[in-house]
Amino acid sequence: MKEKRILIIDDELSLLESLEMFLKEKGYAVACAQTAAEGLNRCRVFDPQVIILDVRLPDLDGLDVLRQLIRNGWNNIIIITAFHDMDTTIKAMKGGAFEYLPKPIDVEELESAIDKAIKSAESSASSLKVVLDADGQYRPGKVIGQHRSMKEIFKSIGVLSENRVTVLIEGETGTGKELIAKAIHGNSPFQEHPFQTIDCSTIVGTLLESELFGHEKGAFTGASGPKRGKFELAGQGTIFLDEIGEIPFPLQAKMLRFLQEKEFERLGGEKKLSSKARVIAATNRDLGGMVKAGTFREDLYYRLNVAVIKVPPLRERKADIPLLVEYMLGKINRELGKRIRRVEESALKRMMNYYWPGNVRELENTLIRVAIHTRGEVVLEDLVEPLLGENPGGPPAAPEPGGKETSLKDIERGYILDILQRTHWHLGQTCAHLGISRPTLRTKLREYGLASRRPDDVG
Repeated sequence: MKEKRILIIDDELSLLESLEMFLKEKGYAVACAQTAAEGLNRCRVFDPQVIILDVRLPDLDGLDVLRQLIRNGWNNIIIITAFHDMDTTIKAMKGGAFEYLPKPIDVEELESAIDKAIKSAESSASSLKVVLDADGQYRPGKVIGQHRSMKEIFKSIGVLSENRVTVLIEGETGTGKELIAKAIHGNSPFQEHPFQTIDCSTIVGTLLESELFGHEKGAFTGASGPKRGKFELAGQGTIFLDEIGEIPFPLQAKMLRFLQEKEFERLGGEKKLSSKARVIAATNRDLGGMVKAGTFREDLYYRLNVAVIKVPPLRERKADIPLLVEYMLGKINRELGKRIRRVEESALKRMMNYYWPGNVRELENTLIRVAIHTRGEVVLEDLVEPLLGENPGGPPAAPEPGGKETSLKDIERGYILDILQRTHWHLGQTCAHLGISRPTLRTKLREYGLASRRPDDVG
């Protein structure tokens, strides 16, 4: 087995000797340098997998050495210093240090850091399924997927972008419905016109009507002046109605009229206004079932149901996960200033085996949280595992013959309750894990009878 190589750059001779002895006893090949110049030269000859670097060197500041090493391709650098002030620590971590340890050195802490750095180095050298090129793979607004269902969606986007028919996008929370709506708009002849979004689940009653259609002065308490609604603001563009199933029943009639005649009145007004805006609606609910239950207008449902795109949950297209990971890490690199290039194969397998109840949004949230704590270029399984938990989050085992069937609602209720308990009912953390908004979580808490069980709101 090839020796694991460590280079120590420190001007303190006694520390060099003791660390060299300790690491050699652990089976590492060790080289030492007492100056920055000697250390940089040793790097080229010795090609270490891990570098232990002091901040204070006689010929060059250790942070400048860190930048040179990173620029030349050495990434697993553990900074050590007796001057562990906050500013230096921040500069070192921003500069790309794998770890930052204060002197006197805690050998157990050092050994743990070396183990992780070696693992990262070995993962970098291995053949991995997700490897980003130097420029990343991120292009804003891109819909990712090679699964046959996604290819059909791409075809639908192409067809629907050439006309103005109403579109209904169906899919679970976090599957990317708004991204698909933006792709339809962005590929249409009206792409330069506004794309207006409104989440119907976050605004209720009179305020939702005002947001959609506008209002006149005095229409309700607080209406101090006239206001244009989304349909006016959209012009000839697109209005995206997210969670259309949450629109109150009385407001559905006004929505139907607009879809039929492209006319409406502002709240509190009498003047008829017209709009050429295209409507794309989305829902994670069964609108057909709501029609049967009498909570959604049948005529509105058929008006919305002109062209339908069904977005599959992530668990039904797991082969797309490596592509999504690659794309999202490119985005995260740009937004967080990271330089992640690879994902450890075991980390990717862990993600492939997870159920992803929050779908693509949960995957992105997980990758962001992992990226924040990733040192160097490689995402390791050690960071992924705690976020996904011991249970992959899949559905419960099939019931015994003759036993009671478990409904999809029971599965979702059980999963939400499990996450709430694991986060100690911290609503913010629960939303982040599930990949849903706080209003959506509150709606589900009420729907599943969990609101009354909730202790005082946390987060």
